[in-house]
Amino acid sequence: MIYRHAKKFIIVALPALLAWSSGAEAGVSHRAHQLIVPAVDLNCVDWQREQMNVLSPTCNASQLRDLVSPVAQSEVADLFYYGEKVTQNFQEAAKWYRKAAVQNYSYAQFSLGYMYSKGEGVPQDAWLALKWLSKAANNGLASAQCTLGDMYYYGNGVAKNYLEAEHWYRLAAEQNYSFAQYSLGYMYKKGDGFAQNYELAQQWLMKAAAQSHPDAQVSLAYMYINGEGVQANVAEAAQWFYKAASQGHVVAQSNLALMYRQGNGVERNYNLALMWYQNAARQGFAEAQSSLGYMYQKGIGVAVDMAKALEWYQLASRQGERTSQFNLGMLYLSGDGVGKDLNKAAEWFTVAARQGDADAQYYLATLYRNGWGVAQDYNQALKWFRMAHEHGNEKAKHEVAELEAMYSAQLNFSPEFISRR
Repeated sequence: MIYRHAKKFIIVALPALLAWSSGAEAGVSHRAHQLIVPAVDLNCVDWQREQMNVLSPTCNASQLRDLVSPVAQSEVADLFYYGEKVTQNFQEAAKWYRKAAVQNYSYAQFSLGYMYSKGEGVPQDAWLALKWLSKAANNGLASAQCTLGDMYYYGNGVAKNYLEAEHWYRLAAEQNYSFAQYSLGYMYKKGDGFAQNYELAQQWLMKAAAQSHPDAQVSLAYMYINGEGVQANVAEAAQWFYKAASQGHVVAQSNLALMYRQGNGVERNYNLALMWYQNAARQGFAEAQSSLGYMYQKGIGVAVDMAKALEWYQLASRQGERTSQFNLGMLYLSGDGVGKDLNKAAEWFTVAARQGDADAQYYLATLYRNGWGVAQDYNQALKWFRMAHEHGNEKAKHEVAELEAMYSAQLNFSPEFISRR
């Protein structure tokens, strides 16, 4: 029986829109733990509310002076936002960020814009998000500039505009902000909105990768695999995959595992292949789960264990990974390590076939033609054989011709008419 192993390298997506950066500006790092007034009385903040709570303690002069500071106001907002020392309260956080934002404090403007973009403590409002993020970006805050770049790149809250995205990414990238460097390099690599430029792509991706940005490291690895602007060098690609994999990047882990399994760019090592597949699979990465299932099914670097193979195939299949779906169909069709079950075989072939898997379409058509696990149906058989052939399964070509000939003989339909149905 034919089983398949997922061999393709995975395309790396751009960072999720408005993702919270762990690399916040140095001036506000660890801000929740480094208050200017460590013993600030959070009951005392009521003095700044529009309607003062007369039961609150009176603020002393030092507290009044420090709480007027936009930095201190933002740090109080952070406490409410993250729920540190106080009960988490997004509304209170937004209130305090706003006090600092109107004083032109860029970090507070960015935080308030972020909250409007997510609808945290305030109504979700793309226009107000853009307003406050733009203020922070124009004040030179790199994280805000990068976020604006994301908004223009994806068309979130604004009209999609690659040139605007490039403008904001560049401003942040020139401040050595790794997320922007990666996004800018990725745009040049793809040629989004302007001519593809591998030289600039490599330049910016290298800057981000040098700061341990895992997506940039993976993108560089692909450039070395495909020879995009550089001489193809699989060994160099493996090194970049390793750097990203060591940071927990699941795509890099899965690709590095494949390289160890095949001995491609590295010395073949099934133990390392298994280790990296497991790291990615345990993080829920479907392609790694599928590949791990294949290794257990075929006994590659491990003893054959059909129970584990079935477990990993099922986990991947439930996430829509069609190679696992096809392999499950084959297991139930053959009874290899599991009870033979043509109904389940048909179910898994159907799921994979609907995703365009040519081999699954071929076997599903075969089940319909023979009435195995499904009611015999020549129309469905012909439909799926045709789709399999269209998607590159050459064996299906003969089956299509045979069924069309049968229709022509039994129903007096011409093949030309049938092919238009």
